[in-house]
Amino acid sequence: MPLPRLVPDPTHLSPLPGRFTFDAATALKVTPGAEGAARLLRTLLGPATGLPLPARPDGSVVLALDPALTGLGEEGYGLTVGTGGVLLRAADPRGLLAGIQTLRQLLPVEALADEPVAGVAWTLPCVQITDTPRFPWRGSMLDVARRFRPVSYLRRYVDLLALHKLNVLHLHLTDDQGWRMPVAALPRLTEIGGEPHGGAYTRAELTGLVTYAAERGITVVPETEMPGHVRAALAAHPELGNTPGRAYDVWDRWGVCDTVLGVHDTAMDFCRTVLDEVMDVFPSPYVHIGGEECPTTEWHTSPDALRRVAEEGLSGPDALHGWFMGRIGEHLLRAGRRPLSWTENGADLPEYFTVMPWRDSDHGRTAVRRGHRVVMAPHRTTYLDYPQSTSPAEPPGQAGEVVDLRTVHGNDPAPADWSPEEAARVLGSQVQLWTEYVPTAAHAEYLTFPRLCALAEVVWTGRHDWPGFQERLRHHRTRLDALGVPRRLSTTATPVPHL
Repeated sequence: MPLPRLVPDPTHLSPLPGRFTFDAATALKVTPGAEGAARLLRTLLGPATGLPLPARPDGSVVLALDPALTGLGEEGYGLTVGTGGVLLRAADPRGLLAGIQTLRQLLPVEALADEPVAGVAWTLPCVQITDTPRFPWRGSMLDVARRFRPVSYLRRYVDLLALHKLNVLHLHLTDDQGWRMPVAALPRLTEIGGEPHGGAYTRAELTGLVTYAAERGITVVPETEMPGHVRAALAAHPELGNTPGRAYDVWDRWGVCDTVLGVHDTAMDFCRTVLDEVMDVFPSPYVHIGGEECPTTEWHTSPDALRRVAEEGLSGPDALHGWFMGRIGEHLLRAGRRPLSWTENGADLPEYFTVMPWRDSDHGRTAVRRGHRVVMAPHRTTYLDYPQSTSPAEPPGQAGEVVDLRTVHGNDPAPADWSPEEAARVLGSQVQLWTEYVPTAAHAEYLTFPRLCALAEVVWTGRHDWPGFQERLRHHRTRLDALGVPRRLSTTATPVPHL
């Protein structure tokens, strides 16, 4: 019997004879704690199939939460499909949610449609699956600061992540080119910093997104950049900078801006106010504060910065970056959160920071040796703003690299030559989609898929079976087609789209 072609590949899968069919008589037997999985199954299958899937004690599709199944961990599940019924079990509700996505992939691709489909038998092959993820952090970073995306699109993006059993949406909310995070005490941040390049979210939109994502097993991790990449904030509040009386604009170009936050009390109070609002909206255990690409030039001449250097007994203005990150990190720790930052090697960050090394895998190894927990994000294997090929048909992208499908598939967040102690500090990995060159949602999806499928394989199963992945991906591409994910993109756009 041929094996079902699933992405990511399950940990253990055995085919069984026969098929099971969902029909109008199919009902769910839902144990206590599995109600969320039942709601999700109805939500996802209802539009195409029209099946009500009511709950009944004698239901043939059993969704069972059993905390005694400790071997499955927090996100693993066991799935048995027989000719007479389906049994989905997990120790944690998140495992049940992952199993629901497997059921979706086992069904005909028409089940992914968002409108009724007639004439399709909703059958799935009989299988025995035991499935647990390799890493607890399996994510995608979406930059909505440079290119604003409405919350309706973010919900679609969440659904695409969930289908691939990813569990983190890292939302890059602020940068030099835009401030999308509402802060009640500082309305100018979105009134000025959110325009003219797109707009901003409301608090209700973001809290609704957090709930929507959680119902699908996804945590939304917010990122508000500091102390660099803050030009949009300075345009709204120039008093936060290092040059009294200077006016700033929201940046309309790319690169690393040399204007950064000051380190005086007003600027530090601003950061705490912003982060308190962020934490109020986003319950994520991790809060990302950016932290990278922060030129210290202004601090070398700012009287406030030099005074801070003297007061804190620092070696010089360059040491203010580490001082700043430490003060902000402590604020997050006191609130019960875990500070998260980009880094090269973690050299100027306190050990309690979780870090995202983005330049090179070896920098991740340096960081774990310093005691950090690490989410691997090396740009040569995880940055999706790089072109997928050298083809002339490829739309414009970030220069300098080509990150093709096989490169992403070859990414290993914890390489075999790392010691067990080093590997244990790796939480996982994620792809990054910076949007300087991504003017539309269709462009974003073209760049994301199928490369995100490769990342999902790496962080869930951890296998690097390239031929097997290619074979399964050929069928999985039909699922992406059914969801409207574009296979190609028009190249008639300007070479470097402007804001």
